[in-house]
Amino acid sequence: MVDQREDGRPRSRRLPRAVRERQILDAAVEVFAEHGFHNASMDEIAETASISKPMLYAYLGAKDELFVACVRREAARLVEAIGGEIEPGLSPADQLWRRLRLVFEYVRCNKDGWRLLHRQGDVSGEPRVEELTEWRDRAIELIAALLAEATEDQKQPMQRAQTEPFAAALVGAGESLVEWWFQHPEHTADGMARRLMNLLWLGFGELVEGNTWRPADEG
Repeated sequence: MVDQREDGRPRSRRLPRAVRERQILDAAVEVFAEHGFHNASMDEIAETASISKPMLYAYLGAKDELFVACVRREAARLVEAIGGEIEPGLSPADQLWRRLRLVFEYVRCNKDGWRLLHRQGDVSGEPRVEELTEWRDRAIELIAALLAEATEDQKQPMQRAQTEPFAAALVGAGESLVEWWFQHPEHTADGMARRLMNLLWLGFGELVEGNTWRPADEG
């Protein structure tokens, strides 16, 4: 059963609760990603979700509660993408390559979710959400393990504590590369993952072989 909104678009009714909540979260992520927490209005979120403002409050509560629900959902989606099942038996390099592709594919399909987590999630006065850092911690943990595994057969294997700084640097580079990608959307997710893989692996490959850069004054 539907009625008409003021703009002539149909307003749906009597949807299952899970479907309605997903509809609200989709709309809220879109609005929060565009305007930020402070400038986003519940009126616009309700309008985007094609529901009344009282119904919005009834389903997911006040604005800060809705923001937290959005962040948690998007963080969970990104963690799931990063930690998804990878074909067993692959080399560390191939495992990393496939995970990078998963991340960039997530971004391609969830631009608003990424913007919510990275542009609007660390602003003074916004609700604190622990899940904001969960995906980065998970990504660093996975990449550090893969880098450590890549050195297992070398004369001087590296422990995860040694590879964590490189993993953190890779995650930071990935975040910057995504922001660049938003300004150059003609590139593909696969192409962006390939760029990041080349940036990391060509350099890390030298470390695996025991070659490190030193300043000239160190001889």
